[in-house]
Amino acid sequence: MTRDDVLTQLDALHGSQRRHMLIVLRSLFGRAKKSGTIFKNPTSRIRVGQHEYGILQPLEPEHVNNSVAAVAKPADRLVLALAVVHAARSGAIRRLQLDDLDIGNRKLVIDGRVRPLDALTLHVAREWLDHRRCRWPDTANPHLLINKFTALGTGPVSAVSLTTPLRGQAATLEQLRVDRQLEEALAHGPDPLHLAEVFGLDAKTAIRYTDSARALAGVHSAFVWRSTA
Repeated sequence: MTRDDVLTQLDALHGSQRRHMLIVLRSLFGRAKKSGTIFKNPTSRIRVGQHEYGILQPLEPEHVNNSVAAVAKPADRLVLALAVVHAARSGAIRRLQLDDLDIGNRKLVIDGRVRPLDALTLHVAREWLDHRRCRWPDTANPHLLINKFTALGTGPVSAVSLTTPLRGQAATLEQLRVDRQLEEALAHGPDPLHLAEVFGLDAKTAIRYTDSARALAGVHSAFVWRSTA
């Protein structure tokens, strides 16, 4: 099989199918060349191409409401607010220290980025701090979130402890975080610089959100035009 033969086969495929086929062929021919079965790898210098992502879709309001209704404990309510309002990743939430929360100045530091404390997050944060002080008054753990296991040490809570309360829900913690960033892109306009500034996103991720927002806005405009025509 020659390089032209490989290209002919790949031309019939698109997107993830083309990407997957080329990766498989590279692996097969790479092994064959290493074992001496062939002298030249026909897939060399054929680019895989950039991975094509689909358009991000906003969550259904009922799914968000169900997730909100599913959490009742103070710690879980704070975790939910950090994901829904501040689009904080679970790892960043687990790393939060008590010193990162400044109730007096209504500020919150998430992975080095200072964010203003909105009324909702402020309320659930106070609720959690009151519960934390009553339940573990003598703990030396500096993390904002602790439980009966980590209160005896200084480590963070586990990732499972954050995701368990929403198990079985259509809107998971990660989906709620993504939905918050997409909501910002839709509300503020498709501006990757704004998203990067607000959430600390890298350029590639910020552009993906703005591309999705632009596409969703176009679909909505077309729907409104057809409805009023």
